[in-house]
Amino acid sequence: MANIKSAKKRILTSAKKAARNKAVKSEIKTEIKKVRAAIESGDKAAAGAALSAAASTIGSAASKGVLHKNTAARKVSRLADAVNKIEG
Repeated sequence: MANIKSAKKRILTSAKKAARNKAVKSEIKTEIKKVRAAIESGDKAAAGAALSAAASTIGSAASKGVLHKNTAARKVSRLADAVNKIEG
């Protein structure tokens, strides 16, 4: 355990940030799963709605620094390509 006051504070703040980042990443994964499920069912309208929610979540994570902006763009782009390939 750290003895220095600043090191103790650093441990607390990094744990808090790690918990927040973990929650945001979990939310992103859930949104992506919803889009994939809508794609599997073939429902283009539901997939589009899920895509817009997922893109919003991913964009906010990128703005908070949880994801790199290029990683966020890549995830949204791949989801959009998958939604656009749905027949209907």
